[in-house]
Amino acid sequence: MPDEVARVLPSDHWVTESGVGFPLYRLAGTTLDYATLLRLGLDGLEQKAASMQAESSFRQACIEVVILVRDSLRWYESVAVDAEMRRTLQAILHHPPRTLRQAMQLMWIYALLSGTWNYGRLDEILGPFLEADLKAGRLKEPEALDLMCDFWLRMNEYSNQYNNRVWIGGKGRSHEAAADRFALLAIEATRRLKKNQPQLSLRVHSTQCPELWERALDAIGEGCTFPMLYNDEVNIPALANAFEISEGMAATYTPFGCGEATFSHHAMTTPNGVLNLLKALEVALHAGVDPLTGKCVVEGIPSPQDFTSFEEVWQAYDKVVQVYVKALARFQKLHYDIAAKESPFLLMSMLTDSCVERGVPLLQGGVQHLGGTLETYGNTNTADSLHALQELVFSQGILSLEELIQALDANFKGHETIQKHCLAVSKYGNDEGTADSMTQRVHDHICTLTRNQASPAGLDSYLVVIINNWANTVLGHHTSASAEGRYAGEPMANGNNPTPGSDHKGVTAFLNSLVQLDPSIHAGSVQNMKFSREWFGKNRPKFDALLRTYFSNGGTQAMITVVSREDLEAAIREPENWGHLLVRVGGFSIRFVDLPPDAQQEVLARTLH
Repeated sequence: MPDEVARVLPSDHWVTESGVGFPLYRLAGTTLDYATLLRLGLDGLEQKAASMQAESSFRQACIEVVILVRDSLRWYESVAVDAEMRRTLQAILHHPPRTLRQAMQLMWIYALLSGTWNYGRLDEILGPFLEADLKAGRLKEPEALDLMCDFWLRMNEYSNQYNNRVWIGGKGRSHEAAADRFALLAIEATRRLKKNQPQLSLRVHSTQCPELWERALDAIGEGCTFPMLYNDEVNIPALANAFEISEGMAATYTPFGCGEATFSHHAMTTPNGVLNLLKALEVALHAGVDPLTGKCVVEGIPSPQDFTSFEEVWQAYDKVVQVYVKALARFQKLHYDIAAKESPFLLMSMLTDSCVERGVPLLQGGVQHLGGTLETYGNTNTADSLHALQELVFSQGILSLEELIQALDANFKGHETIQKHCLAVSKYGNDEGTADSMTQRVHDHICTLTRNQASPAGLDSYLVVIINNWANTVLGHHTSASAEGRYAGEPMANGNNPTPGSDHKGVTAFLNSLVQLDPSIHAGSVQNMKFSREWFGKNRPKFDALLRTYFSNGGTQAMITVVSREDLEAAIREPENWGHLLVRVGGFSIRFVDLPPDAQQEVLARTLH
């Protein structure tokens, strides 16, 4: 790293160390153009590589990588004991796949060899093969479902609980009827298997086949946690604005991981940074010093006694956040530059738009849109803390800033009355004006600041993702007590959801608060919801109306867990009897008994509607 970046980001040990921001080293979220692979077959893909105008090492390497895939198929054919498998592998050696089984097999081999974990809009990619098999009598629907369940199990074994995304539904599909038939079987496979992978995700819009919505709610109501629901009416224009791309390209959106948006085979938008906003506020209230380490991490921050207004506190917070966002944006581009020198990522380049056409690898100018994303945590805790600070210190004058900071440093020990004051201030999630307005301010600030770093860093986009992969719990361990009333070391809120237990005015107020945060300036956010089973029995019509109204009011997505508090408590007491219980942690699902105890408690503490 350049010295000025290394000074701001001296460590990458975000799990074990205290800090505001940390770099992440990875390439994530690549979704390849499997439709082209299946249309051309391996021979056609080899011809496409050979058609590059200029002789180059990249051209030759692309040809050789197709030969590698074909050699892999031959090896599997030589060891296969099943005759049908051997026939399938022979069929796709040189010719485009003709059947659903052949298409799945070629796609799966390529995915394994490429090292990618996300599969795009499988209903559009594989739906025409399903339709052709059914019409020709090669498959009956129960056989197709068995085949799909087997494909799902292969993905589950190729385990990456943060990814393994499969998309169905949504605007812009070219084979809608065939895609819908595949999508309905995909929901049924997910309902039948009840695994935490693949992460089935359903894009919905007003003119879509209504049965998809109904079958999705059936699966969710049975405790599947899938499919996740994404609202095309909001997401497509929002992402077009955020990424400054056409709505046509935005319509290809396929979020990955915990919800970071990318655009299938058009873009690279991997997250390579972690930012703890609540720790940034903590540093701002301690003159640039991290109180857990005693180190000055940002210079030039005034002492608390020098603050005479809330806006001066905000300016100090803003300065801390700016220092880290700018450094992390520079790191994002540096990460890509070094990765480009290390590898051409040939298998990914072959099925990413523009790489073959431009004659250059993925990260050497090949990918159409090179963007980055920044994971932020503690957003709503920060907003509630700033709101409490503003109310108690500057508006009502109940406390001095020094008294509040002293109570936070003592973890409220001996300052229980101050904690009661902090807890009594209104919180985000209750459709309450001042609290929600502060959350909007924090949201707009971090999203806009991050977005503005794209051009200086040399990226096409750089955007916040407000997610959770239990990092809210891990980062909370290294974050002091905060002014919304949270104790030191406790988890922070999940994604852009309210702090657990603070949304006490019911589900409608909770959803009304969620939709106030602008989705057109970031690259995705987690919106977890925990509902009791009663909503999926006699109250199913009410739940349906509630969810549809939330979407029509601007809701971007819903990640739903259907569970009771009693089940979660029983699973903690008797884990051997509750291996079937799935919960949404953030953008991913997991067996509840596989979570560490602190993460179990965070899920348990979330408001159950």
